[in-house]
Amino acid sequence: MLPYRDNRLARIALVVFFLIVIFYAYYEARGILFGPTIQTSSDVTVSHERFITIRGKAERISELSMNGKPVSVTEEGAFDEPYLLANGYNRIFLRARDKYGRTSERTVEVIYEPATTANSTSTAATSTPVAPVQ
Repeated sequence: MLPYRDNRLARIALVVFFLIVIFYAYYEARGILFGPTIQTSSDVTVSHERFITIRGKAERISELSMNGKPVSVTEEGAFDEPYLLANGYNRIFLRARDKYGRTSERTVEVIYEPATTANSTSTAATSTPVAPVQ
């Protein structure tokens, strides 16, 4: 018999080598397997500011758009885009596309409620009170 035939160390080394190859192949194939992702706040938020900034992170993308307009993204995938809110309920659509043509969409919902101004509260406070009926 050959001396290397029953060598346990060689078997263990081969198993470890093939496991490393399998894990590396999985790591490199994540873009193909999972497609693009967008991470933002998923809660409906209430804003008292008309001008806000939409922030988040997009992974495995080639392009990102907000309501159809392109958004610039850093190498790490972070983005922050200014947005002017309309009165009431606002829906902002984010769409990511990867190099294979797959897309991912995310909706950000913001309710704009204008803050009450000091003038409206001061006029109510300075108005003359109604005299009680006797």
